[in-house]
Amino acid sequence: MIHPGTVKNLLMLSGMIFALFVGAGNIIFPPMVGLQSGAYIWYAALGFLITAVGLPFIALIALARVGGSIENVSAPIGKSAGVILAIVCYLIVGPLFAIPRTSMVSFEIGLSPFIGSGPFPLFIYSVIYFCVVIFMSLNPGKVLAMLGYILAPLKIIALSLLSLTAVYWSVDDIVTSAPPNTEYKSEAFAHGLVSGYLTMDTLGALVFSMVIINAVRAQGIKTVQLLTRYTIISGVIASIGLIIIYIALIKIGANSLHIVQQNANGATILHSYIQHIYGRIGVLFLSVLIGIACIVTAVGLTCSCAEFFTRYIPLSYRKVVCLIGFLSMLFSNLGLNNLIKVFTPILMVIYPPCIVLIFLSFTLKWWKKSNRIILPVMLVSVIFGVVDAIKNMHIPVFIPEYILYQLPLSEQGLEWVLPVILMLVVLGVYDRIATH
Repeated sequence: MIHPGTVKNLLMLSGMIFALFVGAGNIIFPPMVGLQSGAYIWYAALGFLITAVGLPFIALIALARVGGSIENVSAPIGKSAGVILAIVCYLIVGPLFAIPRTSMVSFEIGLSPFIGSGPFPLFIYSVIYFCVVIFMSLNPGKVLAMLGYILAPLKIIALSLLSLTAVYWSVDDIVTSAPPNTEYKSEAFAHGLVSGYLTMDTLGALVFSMVIINAVRAQGIKTVQLLTRYTIISGVIASIGLIIIYIALIKIGANSLHIVQQNANGATILHSYIQHIYGRIGVLFLSVLIGIACIVTAVGLTCSCAEFFTRYIPLSYRKVVCLIGFLSMLFSNLGLNNLIKVFTPILMVIYPPCIVLIFLSFTLKWWKKSNRIILPVMLVSVIFGVVDAIKNMHIPVFIPEYILYQLPLSEQGLEWVLPVILMLVVLGVYDRIATH
């Protein structure tokens, strides 16, 4: 049972989790699903919610059960492999990609419509932006208060207003009779799964978890059982909020067929929709919304990455925060398209083993020796992740066409799923019959 005195703290923690996970990318993807899926909107929406909300929630529970550390959850694959995996995740969902992306997206959506785009405005904006992020991240003890009491409520209010707009001021009724884009015609649910999977929130959960778990501990929660219970309750509340917001954003996309082209990106959809409903004032509102979303996400990522890297490099927390901010500022000036081009193949390789690790962390008691199960299964997911990256980069490497294009779910970028399941079954049988 939860003591009544903790309800306020649970709501604050829920708001913090919600605010950390709703970044600019999460606001942009759902409208695209709604716009492009046509008559299959709710199949696509269900798939999106499973991977954009369900997987991060499961990851958060898995990490809470081991104290919030990615090194702990990766212990069955060995210390060295676990540390390498953790470093790669923190770099990608940190100063090399995700943090710079928050700056670029907030600039392109929130500021460039007013001052214009270009290298110099972006540079000035990125310097100011990351000075703010560094300042807010230097005192991790105040992160909970800033996120839970100030920024998270502002973000929730802004998103709630956007959701109410989607319900009461529609451009048109949901066009369920509209023809879906090609990829949704036969695999709407699977494509929705992939769209949510590409939000990177599962990797984000691996990074954010330490901040969230420390916030739970700050409420006087010490035992693993209570830590897991409070994390689950807060995560459920946050997940309900995420589902409501995502459905509203999907509805905005579905309502916007007559004001944007069906292949428009999420930023264009939101900009056109808000401008249609509210005019110039609405565009200003969207700018503030995106700015708050990006700042909250960037601060959470910076704090998490700094706390992680101080365990492995001989620098203080404050110096690591400044270093992360500086690197993020540099990468943010490379341009969003260049960053995406470089890191999308890396994500295709790193995401499958992370998902495998999260799910198998709940099965450790099933095996006689978990290390002979988890590491080989993860290696299989890495191999097929590499195949997917090669296929999408069109690298001229000899790989049988069947493996590249004809494996089940290969069109959705999920060709690793069946080989992983088969390897897990084989190793599970071997583990049962092995004598030692």
